[in-house]
Amino acid sequence: MCELFGLSARFPTTIRLSLDELGRHGGGTGPHRDGWGVGFMDGGDALVVREPEAAAASPWIPFLKEHEVRSATVVAHIRRATQGERLLRNTQPFARELGGRMHLYAHNGMSPGIAGDARFPTRRFRRIGDTDSEHGFCALLDRLAPLWEDGVPTLEARLAVVERYAADLRTLGPANFLYADGDAVFAHGHRRRDDTGAIRPPGLHVLCRSCLAGDDGVPLAGVAIPATERQEVALLASVPLSGEAWQPLREGELVVLRAGRVVHRALG
Repeated sequence: MCELFGLSARFPTTIRLSLDELGRHGGGTGPHRDGWGVGFMDGGDALVVREPEAAAASPWIPFLKEHEVRSATVVAHIRRATQGERLLRNTQPFARELGGRMHLYAHNGMSPGIAGDARFPTRRFRRIGDTDSEHGFCALLDRLAPLWEDGVPTLEARLAVVERYAADLRTLGPANFLYADGDAVFAHGHRRRDDTGAIRPPGLHVLCRSCLAGDDGVPLAGVAIPATERQEVALLASVPLSGEAWQPLREGELVVLRAGRVVHRALG
């Protein structure tokens, strides 16, 4: 199955976004050879780089390492295809505009039958590719769209919609996803296929860190924190990316990150 990575920070940080790790998992020592992508949010917009090739062999990886991007919200995905051809249109993270800002989404799991399921209609938002993941994203935005007609909705209103969506998605199969709207990152952990081939929890892990300038001495999958003020960083990953105490999400747990901190964590 695919792997997800997400970051929320108090201040925009220089992120080499596990680029070495991304290459290693994305066709180096890992099996995820069917594409990769990373989205860096900036205000209401996002820089999204994605490619339907193995990250390990991509010339974009050294390019991004040399031209570092500062961002307080990052969503990344490396793909092992289960549905849809190995094409750009099927490569995540997916991005769409809603409420005058970009929204990002990455999914790890399987949602058979989602396109014909009456709970997941797509009206304004349509998928470009062939994946159940993109259909799910479009259906989520359709549910959220009424909230965004008059500016940024309250976190409570958005959370209620995402919680209901996650509960519905779980009924179709493994449903791990990251969704970022420029204000918060919503992460849902469910079940994923592990190295033994079994599908079971955890589907995601979370790690929170706080450090002062010069204190960030622990290698953390390529994330570098600038030497300024105290920085708060919250990270999400399908599998732990360092030897620190990553916390596994419980099956069906939804976590919300804002400004580098966990602001909500509850079972659906």
